[in-house]
Amino acid sequence: MPVKTLNLNLWQLKYYRVATRFGLLAEACLALLLFPVLRGLSMFQLLNIEFAASIKYHVWFGTGLIFFSLVHGGSTLFIWTITHHIEEEIWKWQRTGRVYVAGLISLVTGLLMWITSLPQIRRKNFEVFYYTHHLYILFLVAFLFHAGDRHFYWVLPGIFLFGLDKILRIVQSRSEICVLSANLFSCKAIELVLPKDPRLNYAPSSFIFLNIPLVSRFQWHPFSIISSSSVDKHTLSIMMKCEGDWTNSVYNKVEEATNSEKKINNMAVRVEGPYGPASVDFLRYDNLFLVAGGIGITPFLSILKELACKNRLKSPKRVQLVFAVRTFQDLNMLLPISSILFNPIHNLNLKLKVFVTQEKKPSNGKTTLQEFLAQSQVQSIHLGTDEDYSRFPIRGPENFRWLATLVLITVLTFLGFLIGLSHFFIPSEHKNHSGVMKLVASGAMKTAKEKVPSWVPDLIIIVSYVIAITIGGLAATILQWRGKHREAPRMSKEEVIKPEERNFTELKPIPLIEEHEIHTGERPKLEEIMSEFEKNLRGWSSIGVLVCGPETMKEDVASMCRKWPQCFGVEDSGRNRMKMNLNFHSLNFNL
Repeated sequence: MPVKTLNLNLWQLKYYRVATRFGLLAEACLALLLFPVLRGLSMFQLLNIEFAASIKYHVWFGTGLIFFSLVHGGSTLFIWTITHHIEEEIWKWQRTGRVYVAGLISLVTGLLMWITSLPQIRRKNFEVFYYTHHLYILFLVAFLFHAGDRHFYWVLPGIFLFGLDKILRIVQSRSEICVLSANLFSCKAIELVLPKDPRLNYAPSSFIFLNIPLVSRFQWHPFSIISSSSVDKHTLSIMMKCEGDWTNSVYNKVEEATNSEKKINNMAVRVEGPYGPASVDFLRYDNLFLVAGGIGITPFLSILKELACKNRLKSPKRVQLVFAVRTFQDLNMLLPISSILFNPIHNLNLKLKVFVTQEKKPSNGKTTLQEFLAQSQVQSIHLGTDEDYSRFPIRGPENFRWLATLVLITVLTFLGFLIGLSHFFIPSEHKNHSGVMKLVASGAMKTAKEKVPSWVPDLIIIVSYVIAITIGGLAATILQWRGKHREAPRMSKEEVIKPEERNFTELKPIPLIEEHEIHTGERPKLEEIMSEFEKNLRGWSSIGVLVCGPETMKEDVASMCRKWPQCFGVEDSGRNRMKMNLNFHSLNFNL
């Protein structure tokens, strides 16, 4: 509604203008909102920022968007109320200008998405969060009709790339691959082994998004990769802990195959990724201090596997792993790296401290970590057929040139349809010989006072966007089809470790006394462990401190790093003076 028709006094006019400025701030947040959640087209990877770390920017922009929108919408409704125009304006769909009812729809939709994304709801009811977040389509369409095409162009780049990124992920994940094998651990954790293209390399601590149609055709969940592409050329492994309905369903489906005659054949999954850091950043440190809690151990499994196969000249000299769990059964999650822990052939200077917080002693009576893991029970199930070892392996995201070509094709298509449809449906202005302004549209003459309805250019943007994204999806499908049919190295059964041959419990005894420690009934005292770790270092040392676990654990590790003396002399037994530099990194195992 024009300000002049509201008959506002001075303070009301100023307040109304402030409300309008808050709307512009919400628009700025929306312009940046979708960039952090891009996966295949992520710009944060150019800055070496992981996808999991960039999610926090999406949360910040989303919170800012809702706050500014609430102030903008609430203040506007307040002005309408005190001027007795609210019933007149709130439900009216204006022919030209801003559509206020669309703004109300956008505000309510955005608020609903924000509430269901709060950690208290998202972690306990992920399905509610997941399905509610798909209301973003209604939110963006309502915003377009409310703000108009001119304001929408400011936020269009992020929306455009997000739509194309979504299409790319659909194209990548439309092919189903079959799980080769599964390993069920007694701690209600499950390891899935998937086939991958041997040319696909990924950095440790990477993750994938997984969909299992047998459980749900629509739900996608992120899982850390526990394998290393330097070691496992043809397979990729993930581990999930049963802490929700979806993961429990996966565990039960696989477990049923071992307890009944009805065997699951060709357990099909869809995969997005892998996504992760652009480089192996942890190799630049002289030493590593790793802290994990529960299922947070999964990123470190891939890191330790990578370190075990690296040249010792380029790897950290010492590695301290602190692993905190609730029960002894949770220690079974260390089985994938049991050969690294107890086999000296890997030549990895690794020391492990385990803290079991809720139990005093294991039920099997074993006192050492090696004895406990040797008695652990693992059910290994072979799910793949002969064809599954080379059929539709995980290929990973495409290269930069491929993505740049696709973006260029889609942008040119969008601009072409936008210009063409605008020229056809929106009349153009020109002057006749008498100097009278006329509008020509579809062969009919109109006066200059007549305006095109505001929904016409809005619909043109939507139609052009849908056509461009569709053509981009077709181009991506064709390009991927051509790449898939190129000759790729095939793997055979002999090149893949079969589940029958992966006997986790066959641990060879080592001649030295086991250095790994188990502490029961207590939590790790990080400062004491770091002090002990520091005593074994000589000279200047850079230490990479990586943590993955609950938020309280991350806060404790960050607090320790802030308190610890950094970049200045620390007494070393009264003889030497050494320098330490602690570099804190937080890894996420859930998004």
